Amino acid sequence: MPIPVSYPGVYVQEVSSGVHTITGVATSVTAFVGRTLRGPLDTDGPDGVVTVTGFPDFQRVYGGIWSGSPLSFAVRDFFLNGGGQAIIVRVYLAGGDPPAATLHLPVGGGSPFDLVAANPGGWGNKLQARVDHDVSDPSDATLFNLYVRDGNTGQVEEFRNVSMDPDAPRAVDKVLAASSALVRTSVALVSPAGTVPDANDPPSPTHPLWGTEAGNTTNTWVDTGTPADLGSDGQALAASNIIDASLIGPKQGIYALEHADLFNLLCVPPFTLSDTELVDAAAYCQSRRAVLIVDPPADWTLSDAAKTSGGFADLAGGFGTTGRYAACYFPSLQQPDPTKDNQLGVFPPSGAVAGVIARTDAQRGVWKAPAGLDASVLGAPALSVPLTDAENGLLNPLGLNCLRSFPLSGRVVWGARTMRGADRLADEWKYLPVRRTALYIEESLYRGTQWVVFEPNDEPLWAQIRLNVGAFMQGLFRQGAFQGSTPKEAYFVKCDKETTTQNDINSGVVNIVVGFAPLKPAEFVVITVQQLAGQITV
Repeated sequence: MPIPVSYPGVYVQEVSSGVHTITGVATSVTAFVGRTLRGPLDTDGPDGVVTVTGFPDFQRVYGGIWSGSPLSFAVRDFFLNGGGQAIIVRVYLAGGDPPAATLHLPVGGGSPFDLVAANPGGWGNKLQARVDHDVSDPSDATLFNLYVRDGNTGQVEEFRNVSMDPDAPRAVDKVLAASSALVRTSVALVSPAGTVPDANDPPSPTHPLWGTEAGNTTNTWVDTGTPADLGSDGQALAASNIIDASLIGPKQGIYALEHADLFNLLCVPPFTLSDTELVDAAAYCQSRRAVLIVDPPADWTLSDAAKTSGGFADLAGGFGTTGRYAACYFPSLQQPDPTKDNQLGVFPPSGAVAGVIARTDAQRGVWKAPAGLDASVLGAPALSVPLTDAENGLLNPLGLNCLRSFPLSGRVVWGARTMRGADRLADEWKYLPVRRTALYIEESLYRGTQWVVFEPNDEPLWAQIRLNVGAFMQGLFRQGAFQGSTPKEAYFVKCDKETTTQNDINSGVVNIVVGFAPLKPAEFVVITVQQLAGQITV
């Protein structure tokens, strides 16, 4: 706006440059959905979708490696192979037993004050609690101190001066709900204030602190002889417990990821290519601009994968065009199982592959195929099915990415195709790096052009769009993301009266057209060798 002038002199006015920098989004945030030992549930809303940045984080929140959780091994492999950020969604299927453990704190001769584990699982069966009455105001009969210990990890939580009065600032039910990772009250407090739990005896040489020997009244712990108090690890999951239309409304299973702002890769171990629900998972990835990493059946052999009926080609065909948002890797990994005395077991490769993808993105960029001698799979001393070049040649034209073992290089990813990568399909999204580069550009522009909404739809706006989108694409070009030796050969950004007609303006629409020349991997290297005949002098 023109600056108002009223007196002779110099006036200074700042004018906007029209620059709205577009920042590229993350490319390798990986979501894992499945069963874990402990932790928040998918039914907990936004609190049930937790981001972890390392395996110690996963151990702290979800309990680490557990034989009943293929997901836990996949998360371990993800971070081991270079992954940096994972989103965990825990799905729990209750069995006949109560899901969460209960602690009974005695209250004089009346009914006990009950605490329950913060989330379901047998882990809660080792919870312990202590109470003392050494409070800040001894005249307040509603106050007490509560200490809770996780016998699995040794973690102890302290809650001092909590109250049985529901109207008190430190009402125990509200304090535990807000601050405790271990327990909750079984019911909300009600007026009038209840009696505080009995204090435990002080520790002694015969009854040490947190001891659990018979007759020890220093602690309160779950009575292992009372099944009604014990938590259950629940039942094994089926694919339908994670991927089903009935889960869309309540945002559970994979659809709990609606609470996540962004994810780029999705892994749902141990569910495999033969699980028809994975088609819906790929469709969901399409809606979120992400890619599904599909595991092969653990018992697949080479002939199972390559056979003409019921093999990979038939199963991949069920994905249709959503196969552009999925990639499958074969064979499975053979790794030491720490839950079984480090005996070799067979594990899904999706977590390790996602880690390799994250490592490649960080080192080279999303446009680099996550395959080759640099794409080594760490932590896997063997593959379930060793492949030769000829056997690899049977599977690659079908769009099935192979894991190979080479001397010195070890286990490596040796394929970079989507599940629409079969040669006979001739799909434009045949290659995984091309698909992921497009998704990266789409998501970055989607987020980086939100400022355009409700701006006046005319040439000044179009010029700003060309400036900002063009700057983003030029930055990618300088990093080597596109084909071509000049920007004109590599990409274009068009937003003017040709893309946005008067009718579009009347309808409130602005059209931005962005094109790019993708880099495709050098999948086949052909070397021609010719023998030179000796010079013949005439």
